[in-house]
Amino acid sequence: MSNALPVVGRGFCFEDLPIGYKFRTHRRTIAESDLTAFVNLTWLTEELFAVEGDEGRAIKGRAVPGALVYSFAEGLLLPTMQDTGLAFLGAQLDIKGPTVVGDTIHVEAEVVEARMTSKGDRGLVRTSNVVVNQHGKTVLAYNPLRMLKCRG
Repeated sequence: MSNALPVVGRGFCFEDLPIGYKFRTHRRTIAESDLTAFVNLTWLTEELFAVEGDEGRAIKGRAVPGALVYSFAEGLLLPTMQDTGLAFLGAQLDIKGPTVVGDTIHVEAEVVEARMTSKGDRGLVRTSNVVVNQHGKTVLAYNPLRMLKCRG
């Protein structure tokens, strides 16, 4: 394998993300098996997520934890920071509406902050991310601050 060959699939560098830049991810449908695997992995075994049936529940359908929606959103965003992401520094996260098994989600992002670090070879980028379902409804919003490599 030659190091001289360009690598495909590399994420955004700091310079690629000026304030106001917008993009969206591909979509992902959430399956029953996704819910089951996530609940078993995380032990989020609240009956809302672990027991079928919606009698007396405010949410109709198989409710999905907000933590799963956030995790899937980050997975959908992974290509944007592959090889260039250095650190996730924090975010405020708000659940805006329910997500259920069978929903198809994608992430819409806008760069709202971009500044160089004192080292000069990396930058901090904050995006305003909204997770949108197949009905065009925002189900989750968060604003991650990430450290990204510079191109040089």
